[in-house]
This record gives sequence, C-alpha cells and structure tokens, in this order.
Amino acid sequence: MRRIVIAGAGMAGLHTAESLRAEGFDGTITLVGDEPHRPYSRPPLSKEILTGKGTDKSLVLREDAEFAALDLDLRLGRRAERLRPGDRAVELDDGSSVVCDGLVIATGARARRPATGLAGVHVLRTIDDAEAVRAAFGSAGHLVVVGAGFIGAEVAASARAAGLEVTLVEAAPTPLTRVIDPRVGGVLTELHRDNGVDVRLGTGVAGYEGAGRVERVRLADGSAVETPLVVAGLGVELNTGWLAGSGVRLSDGAGAVLCDPFCATSVPGVAAVGDLADWPHPRYGGRMRLEHWTNAGEQAAVAAHNLLAGEGARRPYTPVPYFWSDQYGMKVQLLGQAAPADTVEVVHGAAEDRKFVAFLGRAGRLVGVLGLRSTPKVMRYRGLLAEETSWEDALAAAGVSPRS
Repeated sequence: MRRIVIAGAGMAGLHTAESLRAEGFDGTITLVGDEPHRPYSRPPLSKEILTGKGTDKSLVLREDAEFAALDLDLRLGRRAERLRPGDRAVELDDGSSVVCDGLVIATGARARRPATGLAGVHVLRTIDDAEAVRAAFGSAGHLVVVGAGFIGAEVAASARAAGLEVTLVEAAPTPLTRVIDPRVGGVLTELHRDNGVDVRLGTGVAGYEGAGRVERVRLADGSAVETPLVVAGLGVELNTGWLAGSGVRLSDGAGAVLCDPFCATSVPGVAAVGDLADWPHPRYGGRMRLEHWTNAGEQAAVAAHNLLAGEGARRPYTPVPYFWSDQYGMKVQLLGQAAPADTVEVVHGAAEDRKFVAFLGRAGRLVGVLGLRSTPKVMRYRGLLAEETSWEDALAAAGVSPRS
C-alpha cells in the first residue's frame, strides 16, 4: 500500500493516521473531514466550553509541530460522498476523487435532531454547536435538556455551573439507562436533584411550542415547561449513507459498518473505526459498537496495524471498554459493560456517600466496574475484565465475601 485514505477527521481518524505512521507507513495519507477544523477533542464541548472555564486550547489534540510531522494530505471542509471500490476511489462533495490502495472509514456520527424548526432548540456535537449553546446561556435564564444520557447529563451540570435553572427530561425511569444499571442510575438522579436540577423521569417530549422561537416544551404526561432554550441529547445517527452501493455491509436499523474481529469490512482493503464500527467481541457475546473517546484511539491502532500487516500478523480487537463523565466536579467511570446486569455489588464505599465502586455481573461472571469519585480503585480492576473472570473470583479480588 502506498496511498491510504481516512474518511473522517475526528479522534478515530487522527489516531488512525498516527498509528499508520507509527507502524512505519511512509506513503500518502489523505485525511478527509467535513468540518473546517483540524481534529479536536469533543469531551470539553459539554463541559469546559459551556461553563466558560475552557479555552480553544482545551480542544487541541496535537500541537502544530506534531500535526505537521504526520505529513498528511489534508482535505478539511470536504465530505466523503461515495465509495467506488472497483476504482479504489472516494468521491468528495466538491466533485473531486481520491484514489487509494486502502481506506479507513471513520466518518463517525452526527447528533440526532428533534423534529422542530424553532429557533432556540439545539444539539451538541461540534464546536459550532457548543459555541451557539454557550452564547445562548448568557440570556436564557432557563434551559430544558431533553435526554439524560452522558451528553444531556453533562450539559445539565454545566448549565447549573453557569447559573441557569435547568429541567432535565428523560423518557426512561433513570438516567443513562442504555449504559448504566437502573440500581446505580438512581444515584445519578439524586446527584442532579441535589444540585438544583428539576429532573423529570418517565416522560418524553410531545412537542416544542413557540412563535418562531421555542417558548415551551410540551411533555408526554400533559405538562409543559416554559423555556427559551433547549438542548436535545437524543443520541446519534451514523454517517454511513455515503457507503450505499459500495458493497460495505451495514447493520440493519442503525446502519453501522459490520466488521470482522480485525476491524476489516466486507470489502477488501477497507477497515472501519470509531463510533460507526460494529464488531464481534468474544468476552461480551454478540457484537459491539462503542461511541467512546478511548475506543477511538485503541481501535484505530489495531485497524492501522491490520491494514498493513500480512494475513498471519493481524491481531483481533478485544478491548476492555472504558469511558467516563464529569458532572458537578465528580468523575463517573465505567469499565466493561454496565447494562444489562443481573447482579450489582458495591465493593468499595457507599452509594449514599457518592463515592463508591460497584461490580456488575451477568451469567455468573464480571462484566463491568462502575465508580463514582473512585478513579484509582476503578482502574485497579481493569485486568479482571481483560479475561473471563467469574463473579466469585472478582469479589475475592476485591476482598468481598459472596453473599450466601
């Protein structure tokens, strides 16, 4: 391979380029990104940037010299429109094409937008989104956050730090239902309420009302919340539409890129990394897709290696999933999976003290470790999740006796 295209200039795309160079690849790397910005760090968007405590430097992933050393053919402000595998070419939205020997799909996802055209209703995914929300904080006074996933929860916490009144609306019975067991999610509910957030659980949004600009949010339970500002955290839509007709297999429904254990797609010489990659994980059963900062780097390193390696030198991608969230000055961390779980055991601290480590089990084995304000203790157990560990052995490692 002498020419590799990376479609997507986010974290996963940048790490892929760095990993290719680290593997000794000295050919042309073309990095295509639909935003005009160089790859930047997204986690501060919902935290430091919204609170005003961060600066542009908070978003910088690599200094100028480090970025220049990658020697990239950089195509920013350009979007991948079509893959022509027969020609080994990626068509861009300006009508040009980039020919390549290998392709890494890293186009990620975009925020799912609510069904309204009213001004004052925002999503948060990009620098431009964050700047628009931050500007609105100055005059809003009140904010409704729709969706209590990680983005929604962080926006709510940041808005409170900025002095806004906040209503957090979630259709599920607890926050973070998709990733955290409800028995632990309840602790996070109380954390928001203790910090002055009006948390409305178990009800969705029926509609947004106003004359040109949002004035209130109508909830499914019939109530309404008056507000001039809304941030919707409704999940994402994967940027895989440009792959239609390419032969790259996508999953039903979400449209994720289906990969084998080595991050390879159904088209030879084409790999996928980051938010849109769906691959089999032997320790968790079935297939997995992760939208996490850590995954973007770890998966990119494996995909880059495998793209360059011979058949016998490839290695499977079998990570210990890890992500975190900062809310109200407290760090929430998760190793592995937290939902679904049939067993939850607090092994350090106490939930009521807002400082604890909980083990999560499924089918007699450890599948996740969740912590609040307990960083060193959480990371101590990463090794238990790197291999199959029984529930009893996990408790023994934590010095906890199994319940009789």
